[in-house]
Amino acid sequence: MKRSPETRDKAVDPARAAARDTLRAVRERDAYANLVLPKMLRERRITGRDAALATELTYGTARAQGLLDAVIVAAANRPVDEIDGAVLDVLRLGAYQLLRTRIGAHAAVSTSVDLIRSEMGMGPAGFVNAVLRKISQRDEDLWVDQLAPSIADDLVGNLAFRYAHPRWIADVFADALGGSAGQLQAALAADDERPPVHLVARPGMITAEELALASGGDVGRYSPYCVYLPGGDPGDLDAVRDGWAGVQDEGSQLVGRAVTVADVTDDSGRWLDMCAGPGGKAALVAAIADIDGARLDAVEVSDHRADLIRKVVADLPVDVHVADARASGLAPGYDRILLDAPCSGLGSLRRRPEARWRRTPADVAELVVLQRELLTEALRLLRPGGVVVYSTCSPHPAETTEVIADVLGQHPEVEQIDARQLVPADHLGDGPHVQLWPHIHGTDAMFLAALRR
Repeated sequence: MKRSPETRDKAVDPARAAARDTLRAVRERDAYANLVLPKMLRERRITGRDAALATELTYGTARAQGLLDAVIVAAANRPVDEIDGAVLDVLRLGAYQLLRTRIGAHAAVSTSVDLIRSEMGMGPAGFVNAVLRKISQRDEDLWVDQLAPSIADDLVGNLAFRYAHPRWIADVFADALGGSAGQLQAALAADDERPPVHLVARPGMITAEELALASGGDVGRYSPYCVYLPGGDPGDLDAVRDGWAGVQDEGSQLVGRAVTVADVTDDSGRWLDMCAGPGGKAALVAAIADIDGARLDAVEVSDHRADLIRKVVADLPVDVHVADARASGLAPGYDRILLDAPCSGLGSLRRRPEARWRRTPADVAELVVLQRELLTEALRLLRPGGVVVYSTCSPHPAETTEVIADVLGQHPEVEQIDARQLVPADHLGDGPHVQLWPHIHGTDAMFLAALRR
């Protein structure tokens, strides 16, 4: 029986309660942890070490869900769909603490029991106590050895389980990495870690060096606009509050920069961002356009996301259009077009911890159709001598090289140029496209290709 709101959570740890409630929102409402948790921390005035603990527990538990569920099933001797959702949230949270943190077993179990007792009483609390005590008898490696497919019989399956990825995603990574087991293990391991926060210093407003000094961070390895934030809330920085800087993965910065440095003939200053929401890349491209005397059209199909773009590009030379980019009504003749196409997001799983358990192969098939249509329209809007940069936050060949090959086959007047010349990074492979990786470049797994008409 659930307790009344007046008696709930009086004896529970606020950081763990916030983590539990965020996990519940993810499970019940398909919410995004990185949107729910920061708001919850502010509303509950959870700061400092408690906020850091809540963040680690929330994102870590969401990221490792598949592995945790397998362990819970083994310890509870029942499938997860037969466990009450509220109980399962707490079991996942407790199992994560036991297997993947340095939190003591007694603290991990007792605080989890407190969480469920505060809501549901002694019966479910006893079940949580029994399951977590059984889980605590082995460490993560021993559970993996017991539950994962054997390396000899199924290496990819073993690695997928060990690094908490659905098997089909591990297969995609293996394909994109050319079948190298060592590269696959490194990619999955990097994807299974909490990533650092990357800041972007918007050109003409603040330099990366100035932002690094103000934030206490380090200038990025590749993007001339990137700063690695060592910790803390980026929203507390004056430069972020004033709109001079933002939070943006270095790989995304490299994509935005690429379209501005590509060689075009007689640039007239007509630039286009076809799928611009929520505005991070548009803001970077527009800041550079402002310096170069160009103007950016930013297209976004969603009213809400278009409003986000308007906020982030205020005072920059940008015209925001709410339209389907496949039929925007804009006149052809653009010099530079950025098409950061809607995709599966398999390249940013480390920053969206619950996403790996939501996506399915069927999602990719639907997206590929959209990606081809968008790229075809981008080429129609491009003038002779202009360049389209096509990008996805995915290494899936179906969304990357296969889309490029298919569209190029229908447009003999278009050539693919070497995108490696547009990206100031090393280990970029054989080209002509660029595929970034967390384990190689420390970025999201961004793909980009450059096409000239």
